[in-house]
Amino acid sequence: MANRAREMKAADAPLLTVERLKTYYPIRKGIISRTVGHVKAVDGVNFHIYPGETLGLVGESGCGKSTIGRTIVRLEEPTEGRILFEGRDIAGYSGSHMKKVRSDLQIIFQDPYSSLNPRKRISDILAEPLKVHKIVPEGDIPKEVGKLLEIVGLPSGYKDRYPHEFSGGQRQRIGIARALSLKPKLIVCDEPVSALDVSIQAQVLNLLKDLQKEFHLTYLFIAHGLGAVRYISDRIAVMYLGKVVEIARKEEMFRNPQHPYTQALLSAYPVPNPHLRSKERIVIQGDVPSPANPPNGCRFHTRCPLAKAICREQEPELKGSEHAVACFALDGS
Repeated sequence: MANRAREMKAADAPLLTVERLKTYYPIRKGIISRTVGHVKAVDGVNFHIYPGETLGLVGESGCGKSTIGRTIVRLEEPTEGRILFEGRDIAGYSGSHMKKVRSDLQIIFQDPYSSLNPRKRISDILAEPLKVHKIVPEGDIPKEVGKLLEIVGLPSGYKDRYPHEFSGGQRQRIGIARALSLKPKLIVCDEPVSALDVSIQAQVLNLLKDLQKEFHLTYLFIAHGLGAVRYISDRIAVMYLGKVVEIARKEEMFRNPQHPYTQALLSAYPVPNPHLRSKERIVIQGDVPSPANPPNGCRFHTRCPLAKAICREQEPELKGSEHAVACFALDGS
């Protein structure tokens, strides 16, 4: 998979480029609801994804990774920055303009239970995007719905059932079918297996890999489970408190993590035999600061064992090409 990503990188421009992306949520107070601050969920993020590859995005809960995914597909409004999709900056697109590119950008949600309308049959859920975007003629929609179900491994006869009649894994397959219905180029997978049993997780991950190969899909795969990210990703980006602190190819990231936070994160990755672990477990001290009041300088300096004076005063830039890291301790500052 990594070889494919490198081949894509050599041949193509990025399908998606995120530049200085910020997504803030206002903190309101009082009867007149005046703004007294902001939750800086995403605060100046940069990365790109090439056609046909999977970029895994990992980090602790609350670090902003799901907000990035929702902002890219414009379910959340960006505060600043650019979202370049096929060279077009869609960050400022209006609703009518977004509709023209909506079929190319889809999302698979984390919770298969709440992402489907419980009052609608599966046939109606899958037919709705086909009708809105006029993907196929009206008369061909029932046939297309049946085909979508079969693609994700469900019998076409299930189309007349309601969501409550399915298991969690089956519902997530329906969510995947809904995302595929518009024939997208990029799919944001927002923790698509975290709510599923372990055995079902493997089935869904294999399905996503098979679909990527068959339909030439590009994924932004968001998760906090390192096993799933390692299995499906070509490259991995690590987030901490609204910032991307490291990006590298999957093999390089697990073999040679550079950022102190990444090292701690990967040291907690479970191995079949703990006695074979090559490095000792790194335990991070302290609590994660609030995104409403993040520390000055490097976001991680309050918990970092390598923090220096400059880390408290200045914010490190993400430096490097194949393996990018944002850390003063690594660049000799």
